[in-house]
Amino acid sequence: MGMFDFLTQEIAIDLGTANTIIIHNDKVVVDEPSIVAVDRTTGKVIAVGKKAMQMHGKTHENIKTIRPLKDGVIADFHAAEHMIRGMIKMINSGKKWFSPSLKMVICIPSGITEVEKRAVRDSAEHAGAKEVYLIHEPMAAAIGMGIDVTEPVGNMIIDIGGGTSEIAVIALGGIVCDKSIRVAGDEFTADIEEYMRRQHNILIGERSAEQIKINVGAAMTEIDNPPPDYAVHGRDLMTGIPKEIYVSYSGNCPCLRQVYL
Repeated sequence: MGMFDFLTQEIAIDLGTANTIIIHNDKVVVDEPSIVAVDRTTGKVIAVGKKAMQMHGKTHENIKTIRPLKDGVIADFHAAEHMIRGMIKMINSGKKWFSPSLKMVICIPSGITEVEKRAVRDSAEHAGAKEVYLIHEPMAAAIGMGIDVTEPVGNMIIDIGGGTSEIAVIALGGIVCDKSIRVAGDEFTADIEEYMRRQHNILIGERSAEQIKINVGAAMTEIDNPPPDYAVHGRDLMTGIPKEIYVSYSGNCPCLRQVYL
């Protein structure tokens, strides 16, 4: 069997609302934003991942950017298929004589329906997968953390993603109970945008709000080793001219705390 391992490629995919990660040979080989750019006139996909993200919010009428996943599940079947196909090509960037058959393990939200499972499986198969295995995100997170999920001990796992937050109790190799909440990273980003507009009278975009969340996002007013203040550039809603302000982690606490609570 080992002699013919080169004929098969085993990969694991975390299809996230915000980012998609592909693991091959126990290494993260692809970590790209879950977004594609499409030519409206021809319907052709012109960019996937980071290149498409750079176009997001800056496109003209002939190009549109699409996020194929919403709330952790596939919302655009056609775009999802091309996104998966494009990211798989990133693994095999070099020229090869043949394409190996693909075995895929794909993470799915715990609250997913059978129809949504079928959409994930079909997208993977159309992207070239010969075998597709689905695993719930909390279970994958527990295994990745090194927790022995087969023990008769309950472990609570909270997986905060881009579109959903997965909460589950795992014991004896299965999920005892779970809850999928449609409040996660995207909700935090949108709330930061609104907070900056209301509190500082400055208009920022989704990407700027994302960077604020990454650099100074916090839900507590007092933390050890606080991050330095972060410079934010936006448009002043009163004057209409560009403006720069500095925000701290404690300044963003009110908007993130109300999302959590």
